[in-house]
Amino acid sequence: MNSKNKEALWKQILDRVTLTEDDQALFAGQELLPVTVTTARPLDAEEATLLEKLLMEKFRKPVQIQQQKVDPKVVGGVLVQYGDHVFDATMQRQLEKMDALMKAIHLQDQDLEKPGNMTEALSQGVKNFQNQVDLEEIGVVEKVGDGICTASGLGGAMSGELVALHDGVYGMVQNLRENEVGIVLLGGATEIKEGDMVRRTGEIMEIPVGEEMLGRIVNPLGQPLDGKGAIKTRAKYPIEHQAPGIAARQPVDVPLQTGLKAVDALVPIGRGQRELIIGDRGTGKTAIAIDTILNQKGKGVICIYVAIGQKASSVARLAHTFEEYGAADYTMIVAATAADTAPLQYLAPYAGAAVGEYFMDQGKDVLIVYDDLSKHAVAYRAMSLLLRRPPGREAYPGDVFYLHSRLLERACR
Repeated sequence: MNSKNKEALWKQILDRVTLTEDDQALFAGQELLPVTVTTARPLDAEEATLLEKLLMEKFRKPVQIQQQKVDPKVVGGVLVQYGDHVFDATMQRQLEKMDALMKAIHLQDQDLEKPGNMTEALSQGVKNFQNQVDLEEIGVVEKVGDGICTASGLGGAMSGELVALHDGVYGMVQNLRENEVGIVLLGGATEIKEGDMVRRTGEIMEIPVGEEMLGRIVNPLGQPLDGKGAIKTRAKYPIEHQAPGIAARQPVDVPLQTGLKAVDALVPIGRGQRELIIGDRGTGKTAIAIDTILNQKGKGVICIYVAIGQKASSVARLAHTFEEYGAADYTMIVAATAADTAPLQYLAPYAGAAVGEYFMDQGKDVLIVYDDLSKHAVAYRAMSLLLRRPPGREAYPGDVFYLHSRLLERACR
C-alpha cells in the first residue's frame, strides 16, 4: 500500500472520532500529548509518523506515540489511549456496539418472532447505528477474586454505576477511593484477569420491569431462571432509588389480610406498612409469608417473593406451590440462591423493590416478601470485607441498619 492510500485509510478511521468541548478541556493544560496506540498489527515507522500527524490535527496539540501495542483481537482500526481516557476506533468496538444495539431492539420488540419483523429490526438497527467514536473513560483491573475486582483509573465513576468489562461481563461500582475503585462483578468473575480494561457506561444499575415479569422467576439482574424464554419489557427502573418523602405518602388505612385468623385478629396489617416476622429456625416464618401471598388471589394485589441465599430446590418447590394454587398469575420470584455470589444476594431485595415500585407507580398494590434479610446481611458483610471497608461506622451492624432501612422505606402508599 502506497503512502497516499495509507493516509486515506487512517484518515477515514480517525474521521469517526468526535471531540466535544469537555474533551478538549482534558488536553488544555498539556503542551505535548503522550499517547499509547493499540492496533491489530505492528505499525511501521511511516505509519506511526502519519498517525501522529493525523492525531495532532484531531487534538489540535502535538502528539507523541510513547507506546505501541499489538492485539489481534481488535481486528482493525486503532485504539488511542491518553491517561485513563481512550478513543476506541477499532472494529472490535464497533461490533460490540452493534451487538448491544441489536440486543436492545430484540428486547423492546414484542413481536420479533413474527415473519418479516426480524429483517425489519435488523435494517432499523443498521440505520440507527452510530458509527462515531467518543471519548471513553477507562480503568485497568489491578486485583480480582471472590466476585470482587479493584481497578485503577475511572476517576469520574459514580457509586452504583454499571461498568463494562470484556466478553459481556458487567460490574457495579461500590467503593470510590482516591486512586482506585472497588467493583462487584455481576457474574463471569472467572473470565476477568489482572490487566483487563474496564469501561464506564455512565448508567446506574437498572433492572427490567413490567407486567411481563409476573409468573416468572428471575435473578437480581432481571434475567429469567425458569427456562420459559426471554422476558421482553419496555421499561427499566434503577436498583437503588430514594424512598418517597413524608408528604408524598398516604396514611396506612387499607387492610391487607394474611388469611390467618390469629394474625389478622391480633396484628392489624395495612397496605403501605412494613412488618417483620421474627422466629427461630423451622417455626413457620416462610409459611406465613406464602399463605399471605396465596390469600391475595382475586384481591388485586401483586406479590413479589425475594429468595435470598436459599437452595435452588426450595425456590423451585415454592414456584410449583404458586402454580398449584393459582397464584402464579399475580406473583413473581426474584431469586439469588446460595450458589450465587455475595453481590447478587446483596442486589436481590433492591431488585425486587424496583419491580414493586413500577407497579406502585401504576397505582397498584404490591406485597413484597424478603426471605430473609439475615442472609442478606451476611452476604453484604462478606462483600464489605472483600472490598476492604474499614470496621468503623460503615461496619456491621451499623451499615446493615442503613442497608435495610433504605430498602424498607421504599415500601409505602
